[in-house]
Amino acid sequence: MAAMQTRSRRYAIRRAQPMSEINVTPFVDVMLVLLVIFMVTAPLLTVGVKIDLPKTRAGAVSGSDEPLAISVDREGRVFVQDTKTDLDGLVPKLKAISGNNPNIRIFVRGDAGVNYGRVMAVMGEVNRAGFRKLALIAGEPTRKNQGESKVKAKEQAN
Repeated sequence: MAAMQTRSRRYAIRRAQPMSEINVTPFVDVMLVLLVIFMVTAPLLTVGVKIDLPKTRAGAVSGSDEPLAISVDREGRVFVQDTKTDLDGLVPKLKAISGNNPNIRIFVRGDAGVNYGRVMAVMGEVNRAGFRKLALIAGEPTRKNQGESKVKAKEQAN
């Protein structure tokens, strides 16, 4: 009888010990779900101001840091990211967002129908504030636009 009690105690002791292995399956499941969520939402995080960008064949601008976007719509209204601002409030807003870092990249997006002078006024204000890394953003031309530009060039040559 004493032998049975010691055997049952040993068995009871083994059962009561905590498991020392880590089950990583739930962790991997959560990480995969988060990856899918970020992959789906990342393209949606582009600047939300609807702009008809002019077309060009210039190469893409490269860089690893996230640029700040300033948009000028068809009516000449100025937006920093998605927030509407006036030209006088542009520089303080840029300094607040960038932490007064003059090396931040700034992309200026101007609608194809906006006055060129308005885009240049925005760029002048940004440059005067000390921000030097400015780039104009344009869309890639489509085959239709390339064909139209060739026809217009031929008409102008005649």
